[in-house]
Amino acid sequence: MLQEIKEMGSHALDIYDYLVAGIDPRLLSYPLMQSPIPMTLILLCYLFFVLYLGPRIMANRKPFQLKEAMIVYNFLLVGLSIYIVYEFMMSGWATTYTWRCDAIDTSNSPQALRMVQVAWLFWFSKIIELIDTIFFVLRKKHGQITFLHIFHHSFMPWTWWWGVGYAPGGMGSFHAMVNSSVHVIMYFYYGLAAAGPRFQKFLWWKKYMTAIQLTQFVLVSLHATQYYFMDSCDYQFPVILHLIWMYGTFFFVLFSNFWIQAYVKGKRLPKQSAKPCQNGTAVYTNGKHHEHGNGISHGATNGTSNGSAHHENGSAHMGKMKKA
Repeated sequence: MLQEIKEMGSHALDIYDYLVAGIDPRLLSYPLMQSPIPMTLILLCYLFFVLYLGPRIMANRKPFQLKEAMIVYNFLLVGLSIYIVYEFMMSGWATTYTWRCDAIDTSNSPQALRMVQVAWLFWFSKIIELIDTIFFVLRKKHGQITFLHIFHHSFMPWTWWWGVGYAPGGMGSFHAMVNSSVHVIMYFYYGLAAAGPRFQKFLWWKKYMTAIQLTQFVLVSLHATQYYFMDSCDYQFPVILHLIWMYGTFFFVLFSNFWIQAYVKGKRLPKQSAKPCQNGTAVYTNGKHHEHGNGISHGATNGTSNGSAHHENGSAHMGKMKKA
């Protein structure tokens, strides 16, 4: 039995060594690209914090506001996403690529190395975006930490590490460029939303964010689908295209469900009104208290206690009048 375990361990190490040996040598000088272990540990620590440690730490604490930090964070990601899109365009998509069957340039030419660099930068931006969930935890926005959010922020960076390591460029990088384009719009929206109520009037296009995401997945899936109808294509890693097609289809279904639940059935939208309390103060005002989690319990308590006191005082007064 012990011998079998040793053989299984040895076999697993051989597979690991084989997979790591396939990493593009041009990427070995980039941070976190020498082995998948550091990247995997980062993602496991992320999951441990957002699913267990963070909620326990915040259980008896007031939520942090983090307004200034969120504004800076979101607009920095806007700038980073714009730069990534520009680099993808200059590295091939606006210069030498045909937008059909584009192979990976494995040379050390300046343009090929530029594509390698932006491919790594796109992956690293996914590590930076883990802060999204940390903000949710620290602000106690537990309703935002959904399966879709956790899956997207953890599994995608893990798989993209292998995608960048094996295939930095070519037609497989199309979805990275499209995704970064969407993130320019998305983080711009988040930045305005974090800036406060005075910018709410500029966020009328909130529901179109999901439509933009759905368009992204359609474009990505269509671009990958054309590979299956080509007579021949010398793209070196077809498995990457298979994964991209599956991801595009899978996320299209998930985001379509979100769209239906939120904007067709209205199940995910905040309530727009509520019955006023006895003192004339509504518990919800245009969904703001419900959304931000501030003032609900105080409003309900004060309204109820004031109403009860008023009722008791009125009853005592009526009793005295009857005795008289």
